[in-house]
Amino acid sequence: MTDLTRLTISEARERLRGKEITASELTDAYLGAIEQANPALNAYVTVTPDQASAMAKASDEKLAKGEGGALEGIPLGVKDLFGTEGVHTQAASHILDGFKPRYESTVTANLWADGAVMLGKLNMDEFAMGSSNETSHYGPVINPWRAKGSNKQLVPGGSSGGSAAAVAGFLCAGATATDTGGSIRQPAAFTGTVGIKPTYGRCSRWGIVAYASSLDQAGPIARDVRDAAILLKSMASVDDKDTTSVDLPVPDYEAALGRSVKGMKVGIPKEYRVDGMAREIEDLWQKGIAWLKDAGAEIVEVSLPHTRYALPTYYIISPAEASSNLARYDGVRYGLRAPGKDIVEMYENTRAAGFGKEVKRRVMIGTYVLSAGYYDAYYIRAQKVRTLIKKDFDDVFSAGVDVILTPATPSAAFGIADQEMTADPVKMYLNDVFTVTVNMAGLPGIAVPAGLDGNGLPLGLQLIGKPFEEETLFQTAHVIEQAAGRFQPEKWW
Repeated sequence: MTDLTRLTISEARERLRGKEITASELTDAYLGAIEQANPALNAYVTVTPDQASAMAKASDEKLAKGEGGALEGIPLGVKDLFGTEGVHTQAASHILDGFKPRYESTVTANLWADGAVMLGKLNMDEFAMGSSNETSHYGPVINPWRAKGSNKQLVPGGSSGGSAAAVAGFLCAGATATDTGGSIRQPAAFTGTVGIKPTYGRCSRWGIVAYASSLDQAGPIARDVRDAAILLKSMASVDDKDTTSVDLPVPDYEAALGRSVKGMKVGIPKEYRVDGMAREIEDLWQKGIAWLKDAGAEIVEVSLPHTRYALPTYYIISPAEASSNLARYDGVRYGLRAPGKDIVEMYENTRAAGFGKEVKRRVMIGTYVLSAGYYDAYYIRAQKVRTLIKKDFDDVFSAGVDVILTPATPSAAFGIADQEMTADPVKMYLNDVFTVTVNMAGLPGIAVPAGLDGNGLPLGLQLIGKPFEEETLFQTAHVIEQAAGRFQPEKWW
């Protein structure tokens, strides 16, 4: 029998329904893989073997009666940002020590209702603040990929680095993730996986630890485009508990795969040719253009003139919202409590001990831009620029463009504790240069593996779509995937 952990979700689904394998066998295979590999990859912060076995057993009973749901018996990993009832939920932060919520996030509740099995909680950048998964209280996640002939440890990207590494390293069939400025698409590109950030409002944010509420959106990371489509169908829903979730029918995304892109207009934004971009990224972009052209798509150059302001705008708006959202962590009601002579000192000591360096940096930036005298100069101005960024996309789409093709990241994965990156936060922030505009405009974006660089490391392309037209993204990404092929790391862990 093939290694069960190598099956895609769609392959596992067919075998489970055909009674060739059981959910318990599949779950045990993943639990064994986690036990063996997690010490090397550090993708999981908590594993839930008893819960996983019980859920798998329940799935087997349903499958035996022919009653299985859309994800019946499929083992998944859950980013530590999603509230899971009675199970460790800490946003990879020391300040939430010991927190086990009494509620279940809407997204994970949807997955369990469809029969999915929870393997455990996945590592991430603390409070989703980071592009390399090095800010976690639990230490960095290690990318399963290595450069040819090198043993150097590489980052998996962030903030959903644990999700991406677990999927790429065969420690779960798929994973939940979140994206505030690229936190699904950038790690997917760094690990040769597929990650989609849906339209803002497509998935409920209820029960997910908030970073920047107007930008955060949940989505899946999977091994291929079909698996991402299957997962998003189950994750997406309207939710009375989240007033920003949108009451629109959730399409059968999987049905979009295989549709022709003939006659589709693909926009190529000239502003995404940034200074210092690696030649390999430009070459990959040209390959993607050629694949879509060969499939019958029409390629048109488009302009998104306010793109150059997107990164500074994002790093005003997201820290401002984080500063507000993180004010609730005070040591009084839950999580870490550091003693002090009075309540103010207790607050100060708790936050000083509980928050990591990057979270403190962003909270301080956010508090500064919201403070009297700076609010108009920074925050209000950034919101005006955000409106212009959204208008750029509106103009392009109203001119008949169906989808926009760009690189996903400015480079392949870099090294853990890379001196150049750790010494200069701005250099680290530049990793999100191609992804933040999508969050600012509330649009859907997908990262799909498209090739390997000269060192044998994966590179991804990004497709950006119109609001709630994720089907078009899956349809187009599938064409790229078929042309590029799939990529897997050589096992060393």
